[in-house]
Amino acid sequence: MMQLNLPPYPIRVKEVNGRKQILDILRRKYVTLTPEEWVRQHFIHYLIEHKNYPATLLANEVPLQVGEKKVRADSVLYDQHLRPRMIIEYKAPSVPITQKVFDQIFVYNILLHVDYLIVSNGLETYICRMDYDNQKYLFLEDIPNYQNI
Repeated sequence: MMQLNLPPYPIRVKEVNGRKQILDILRRKYVTLTPEEWVRQHFIHYLIEHKNYPATLLANEVPLQVGEKKVRADSVLYDQHLRPRMIIEYKAPSVPITQKVFDQIFVYNILLHVDYLIVSNGLETYICRMDYDNQKYLFLEDIPNYQNI
């Protein structure tokens, strides 16, 4: 897999029926190793190991319903009362971060109404803090440590 702009971690990969799988520590199981999953696992480890996000408050593949359509948020961070605080959307490293990607995460935020949105393809990462009072969002330079959100 491709080198990312995220710190390495001790990756656990296995092969099942000729297909590679990677351990998802949040779902506590091996999942198919795709380029997007490669980004997700690196990003989750980065949040936990470098930004002090509690693994117990993070979830992957969170089901949502937008009208009749069922979708899944790639990752969601909750607070101690299990209210959503952050949505994270991942793309494969080959997928550029475009307005379409932001539109996707904004739709999810209509349902979850979080404080932070992150979009990453492992090479580029964008984070926004929502300002609901002024109906806008502010791009941040870096992902805040958990204690600062």
